[in-house]
Amino acid sequence: MSAPIAYGADRFGPQHFGWSVKDRVATITLNRPERKNPLTFESYAELRDLFRDLVYVADIRAVVITGAGGNFCSGGDVHEIIGPLVKMDMPGLLRFTRMTGDLIKAMRACPQPVVAAIDGICAGAGACIAMASDIRYGTARAKVAFLFTRVGLAGCDMGACALLPRIIGQGRAAELLYTGRSMPGEEAERWGFFNRLCPPETVLDEATAFARELAHGPTFAHAMTKKTLHHEWNMGVDEAIEAEAQAQALCMDTADFERAYHAFVAKQKPVFEGN
Repeated sequence: MSAPIAYGADRFGPQHFGWSVKDRVATITLNRPERKNPLTFESYAELRDLFRDLVYVADIRAVVITGAGGNFCSGGDVHEIIGPLVKMDMPGLLRFTRMTGDLIKAMRACPQPVVAAIDGICAGAGACIAMASDIRYGTARAKVAFLFTRVGLAGCDMGACALLPRIIGQGRAAELLYTGRSMPGEEAERWGFFNRLCPPETVLDEATAFARELAHGPTFAHAMTKKTLHHEWNMGVDEAIEAEAQAQALCMDTADFERAYHAFVAKQKPVFEGN
């Protein structure tokens, strides 16, 4: 079987959100600011497909996801998603919930680190997209809410019962998922959901700067770190140590590892190329 084609960033032309690429970093902007950037059936599917395709993109090394107009994402659009859902039969509902879960799977499977820049409302599916990101930069005025119980649904949506406890702990996750309450930005940072708090006017710039730093680092090794972080959730300690031995041996066989050695000897900063 032939190897997959390594697509370039110019392959993408999304219709339902903003997209730009600069200096190895792709920026996804949820851009329906007049309604706090809700998701639709189409934007869910397009985001899922984009993250799936990023596996094959050679010139994008990190991804930033953000929202326009001072909010991140208000979740599924009430009129365009919630309304139609109440009229669907069970097979249709299951197709929808599996599609939304596939977006989270695709985010976790893409090799690029995903950095979320979160301001304002970050609710429902928006909170799950933030949760599935590798790093989260937020603001003090951000409000994160897994509000599914507010509309009569379970908190177990899009992997929240698996991912959220690993980020903030079982008891804290249980409280948020049972109550659907908003978690203010300062609490989100204190609980470990946000990696850093930033002023609203700089949160995107700071998230992008961090993503750019990753994009110019040893990106093969970053991809291996991301994969190992994800896979080791289901491993015992002995299995994890063996998995890391194999992963690190693969990284030691890269040109980036050799470049770093020669740069260290020459007392220079290494220039990584991702191979």
